[in-house]
Amino acid sequence: MTWTTDNQKNLMLFSGRAHPDLAQAVADELGIKVTPQTARDFANGEIFVRFEESVRGSDAFVLQSCPHPLNQWVMEALVMIDALKRGSAKRISVILPFYPYARQDKKHRGREPISARLIADLMKTAGADRIITVDLHTDQIQGFFDGPVDHMHALGQLAGYVRDNYSTENVTVVSPDSGRVRVAEKWADALNGAPLAFIHKTRDPLVPNQVKSNRVVGEVDGRTCVLIDDMIDTGGTIAGAVRVLKDAGAGDVVIATTHGVFSDPAAERLANCGAKEVIATDTLPIPHEKRFDNLTVLSIAPLLAQTIREVFENGSVTSLFNGSA
Repeated sequence: MTWTTDNQKNLMLFSGRAHPDLAQAVADELGIKVTPQTARDFANGEIFVRFEESVRGSDAFVLQSCPHPLNQWVMEALVMIDALKRGSAKRISVILPFYPYARQDKKHRGREPISARLIADLMKTAGADRIITVDLHTDQIQGFFDGPVDHMHALGQLAGYVRDNYSTENVTVVSPDSGRVRVAEKWADALNGAPLAFIHKTRDPLVPNQVKSNRVVGEVDGRTCVLIDDMIDTGGTIAGAVRVLKDAGAGDVVIATTHGVFSDPAAERLANCGAKEVIATDTLPIPHEKRFDNLTVLSIAPLLAQTIREVFENGSVTSLFNGSA
């Protein structure tokens, strides 16, 4: 008696309920379908998930963005991972376009948590083998997860849009604080060696989401300023930075960010802060009520689809960034 087995790899994409449009866009890029599932909430808030197809032996990719209410979507991701593990998926890769709790990556004072590490531990304990994410708040978060982490960058999409729509000869790249100067340097390289500036600011550690911007360090007078940040939450920091740049004589100010959290009153602030354009990606869903006239949203789906393809085919993720990631 002889046995034959079909050991072909089987890629399956799963979507949480937080951002189904992004998952569908990724599936379209890959030429596959999002695996059907039943997902519902019990009356007391418990989450139930069941996949409608066999996942045994699959290379499973779980895509879950984490907008408000963030904790619900984190828990849903954990439940999905557990269902895949118990359904005998061969490998489970979790795609977190916006890594939750990324701002809590270190202790500022005693008796504080490092919640970004906690998220990594929860994902690993649930059964995740790999994490794929985009533009972490700080690079060292990659070390929190005991396994491979593919840290993708939206710089290509964002800087490409700026190059296509603005003259780079008169552009200055501006970091909203001294901590993001290294990222600004990569932006400067992508914009044909544009000069750099940063905004010196102070923050009260006891009061979240409130920043006092002080002054510009660098030459911005009469120049088009590309103000960059990894995320915009309430918009206070960025709106204050635009005012400081305008006071320093800057010409047009273009804001570029990967994660448009846009908690209230961000939309109002950004619409009225004096910026010519705000460019964001769709790592998080941006509903109609959070959109405004000078907002441009770029799709992150092609980058995520390319990453999934390279991981599935055991290729090089670094090759997506010309070896510079």
